[in-house]
Amino acid sequence: MGAGGHAQVVADILLQMHQAGDAVKPIGYLDDNPQLIGHSFLGLPVLGKLSELSAIEHESVIVSIGDNRTRQDIFTALSQSGEKFVIARHPRAIIASGVSVGPGSMICAGVIVNPGSVIGINVILNTSCTVDHHNQVGDHVHIAPGVHLGGEVSIDEGALVGIGATVMPQRRVGAWSVVGAGALVATDVPARSVVVGVPARILRQQTND
Repeated sequence: MGAGGHAQVVADILLQMHQAGDAVKPIGYLDDNPQLIGHSFLGLPVLGKLSELSAIEHESVIVSIGDNRTRQDIFTALSQSGEKFVIARHPRAIIASGVSVGPGSMICAGVIVNPGSVIGINVILNTSCTVDHHNQVGDHVHIAPGVHLGGEVSIDEGALVGIGATVMPQRRVGAWSVVGAGALVATDVPARSVVVGVPARILRQQTND
């Protein structure tokens, strides 16, 4: 679901999984941008709009949109309609034994997730991020490329941890917060906050989701 740049990364992961012997086989994209319909990316066609899903034979879907709120809304609607969700896990990601990963999540190349961690539904673990031991990563979260999460970190629902940021051990990033690129989170981040800098400080509080 989606055919933009992020969706093409997801498609590549699914193709890599297929080539590595996984049973998953992507068949195409759906996107509401009329300029994309009929085009192909990575050899997979844009088959139509999101609303046309029911007319296309399929077994599962994955919402391939980077914006957390939009991804949550589409995931929720599809879930309520009975859709099943695939997990896109790149063959060159390292996931420790026993780690729980929720449906619809995307795990990119170079990602490392260490023992005891729990990854929620519809989560993005982007390129080469690291999630250390006993992390709790909530639903609809996006952990951007190159992020490092220390041990026993909690990232609550819908939060975005920006490119190259670091979250120190045993810290919490509140729901629907944004951690700026390159920031160092040394203290807990309140819900719906935007934090930046080293160490990270609150830039503003968001008044809505």
